[in-house]
Amino acid sequence: MQYGDGVFETIAITGGLPCLWDRHIQRLLEGCRRLGFPAPDINVLFDEAERVIASADSGVLKIIITRGIGGRGYRPPDEVNPNRILTCSPAPEFQEDARQRGVAIRTCTNRLGRNASLAGIKHLNRLEQVLASREWSDPLISEGLMLDVNGRVIEGIKSNLFIVKEGVLRTPDLMQCGVSGVMRALVIDIAKSMDVSVVVSDITMHDLRMADGLFLTNSLIGIWPVRELDGQGVNSQAVDKQLIETVMEQGFNHG
Repeated sequence: MQYGDGVFETIAITGGLPCLWDRHIQRLLEGCRRLGFPAPDINVLFDEAERVIASADSGVLKIIITRGIGGRGYRPPDEVNPNRILTCSPAPEFQEDARQRGVAIRTCTNRLGRNASLAGIKHLNRLEQVLASREWSDPLISEGLMLDVNGRVIEGIKSNLFIVKEGVLRTPDLMQCGVSGVMRALVIDIAKSMDVSVVVSDITMHDLRMADGLFLTNSLIGIWPVRELDGQGVNSQAVDKQLIETVMEQGFNHG
């Protein structure tokens, strides 16, 4: 916990069950593998999750796995005994019309460092996101976009980003930094099933300004179209309504 030496998942609860469980667990397992400590027994973890959310029809399940107790200093202990921390909290309150009207977002000054060994996983060190989230206090701005140190657009503070351009979806390459969101992966799969082309590539601020539309995704919001970026209007209606409906339907079921 002192060094951010662990991984976590934030999982929506609907109907008393965790949503997109398998996708979350696969990322959790990959995170443990990447950090080099044993992953939890998945059956045990599911039983623990069921107990934690037993009285919640809706809300948020958070699972934290740390390497475990060690001595002073950075070197991990030779014998590793990971800790599991599971909590249940109420669902966050978002703007009621966010999905219909779209949200206003801004570009953050704080940048993301590039480190391929940590890219994609949801590790516990979120200092870059903490600093970025302090950059504004306007409640009408729902999210901040983060660039990497080379100026490439990577993601939102708590979300992934998609561009709509001439019927094609583009989303940033996350091989060097950023979190590979489970909802991002679901959007890609659903788009392909609808014969919508998806391109994973480097994205610049110029690409954002030239886009037909933008939208954000994460496991709690589903999809948020963007109506404003840095004070400039964006066409929130450019995001395919069928895509939004399908993602919301599949993303908040219990697969």
